[in-house]
Amino acid sequence: MRTVGALEARKTPGSLLELIEMGEDIVITRHGKPMARLVALVEEIDRKARARAAGKRLLERAKGQSLGGISIKELIEDGRR
Repeated sequence: MRTVGALEARKTPGSLLELIEMGEDIVITRHGKPMARLVALVEEIDRKARARAAGKRLLERAKGQSLGGISIKELIEDGRR
């Protein structure tokens, strides 16, 4: 992950876009503090799709599973004791 200052980011937006297209993430800082992160949009969409797929897999694995007749409420109350 590359870090650039806000002034540099304003002066060279074209070169930043080229780096992003090559798959590099860029953090923009102001006075040394991170203010923004630039990532390729395709990568962000891919992350969301992978997260949704993982959630679906978890739900599929949970089907048919039981707590042996114990309710969630009973588990919560037991945990408070």
